[in-house]
Amino acid sequence: MPISPSSSVQAARQAVAARLRNLRKGAGLTVAGLGDRCGWHKTKTSRIENAVTAPSARDIRLWCEATGAEDQAEGLIVQSLDAEAMYTQWCQHVRNGLKQLQQITGRLFTESNLFRVYSSTLVPGLLQTVGYAQGILHISAETQGLEIDDSPEAAEARVERSRILYEQGRRFVFLIEEAALYYQLGDTDAMAAQLGHLLTVGALPGSSLGIIPSATKSRHQWPRETFHVYDDRLVSVELVTARIRINQPSEIEQYVSVFEQLRSMAVYGSAARALVVKAIGALDQA
Repeated sequence: MPISPSSSVQAARQAVAARLRNLRKGAGLTVAGLGDRCGWHKTKTSRIENAVTAPSARDIRLWCEATGAEDQAEGLIVQSLDAEAMYTQWCQHVRNGLKQLQQITGRLFTESNLFRVYSSTLVPGLLQTVGYAQGILHISAETQGLEIDDSPEAAEARVERSRILYEQGRRFVFLIEEAALYYQLGDTDAMAAQLGHLLTVGALPGSSLGIIPSATKSRHQWPRETFHVYDDRLVSVELVTARIRINQPSEIEQYVSVFEQLRSMAVYGSAARALVVKAIGALDQA
C-alpha cells in the first residue's frame, strides 16, 4: 500500500472537525442555526465540519460559545493549531531566510536519539559538506524566489549542526540511492569533496551508511520521497512545496517498515565505499 504523507494531516484536521460537529449536534443546532449564532453563513459551518476550511481561534471560540462548551475552546484551538502545523509550505519556512530554517530544524535534532534518514536524490543534510550544501540551498533560494540568497550562511549553519554526529548516545542510520551520488549539485570540486567526505562516514561511532545500488535486480521498494524518522515519534517528509510532519503511530510504523525494506537492499562498508569511489571516478571522466 503506498504511503500518503498528507493522510496524517487530513486525519488530524478531520478529528478537529468531528469534535466541532459533535458539539453542534449535542447542542441541538442545525448547520444554519449554528451559523446564525456565530454570525456567518451556513456554508462556512459545513466547510469547517468537513475539514475543508481550517477554523481560526476566533471561529472555535464562537463555536464553543454558541454550543455552551466554552470550557473546550482552548483545547480545540491547540488541537487545530497542531493539525495545521503538520503541513507547512516551504515559503513559510524560508520567509526569514534559509539560515534560520537550518537553526529551527536543528532543534528537532537535539530532542532525538535515533535518526533514520532515507534519500533517493541527495546526500542527507547531516552528511553534507559546505560546498555541496551551498549548491543545494542556492537552488532552494531560486525555487522559492527569495529576494536575498543567504545560502552561504545557511550552508555553514547546516554543517555546524552536523556536530551532533559526534555526540555519544545517539544513533544514525543513513540510506542513499546510488543515483544520488551522481547528481552534481554544485561545481565539480564541491561534488568531489562531498563524495570524499562520504568515505569517512561509515567509520563514525554510532553511524551507519547504506547505499542502495542502482543495479539491484529485485527491489522490495521503489525509490521513495526523502524522509526522516526521529526515534519512533515523528516522520518528516520533504515535498516540492512543503514539509509534512507525521505523528500518527500507524503511519510512523509504516514508514519504519518501508525503511527497513530499503535498508535490506543496501550495501555497507567496503561495498558502499566502492560505489562512492566509482562515482568519484565518474567525476574525473566528466
